[in-house]
Amino acid sequence: MTGPDSLSPVWWADGRLMLLDQTLLPTHEVVRAHERWEDVADAIRTLVVRGAPAIGVAAAFGVALAAGQSRATTFDGLLADLETAIKGLAATRPTAVNLFWAPDRL
Repeated sequence: MTGPDSLSPVWWADGRLMLLDQTLLPTHEVVRAHERWEDVADAIRTLVVRGAPAIGVAAAFGVALAAGQSRATTFDGLLADLETAIKGLAATRPTAVNLFWAPDRL
């Protein structure tokens, strides 16, 4: 967010992905914090975040959360964890055009 009068659907704060719950708009502005990639996947699946660009950004942040969640002790283990997250995020909205734009670049 850039100021007190602005509202963004997706942003990063204090190591968490913050999502404006778009299912409640326009009557309520509720922000949900996500600390696990699985929670981000659920938010995408349940339309908490909408619009291809926002979905792509949320998915990329989901991959970042997966990296932080990983308990891998090897590089190959980390890659496997990230691939699991990317596949899980992709399964949420297979027709969303921009879903992989950002994660594919990570």
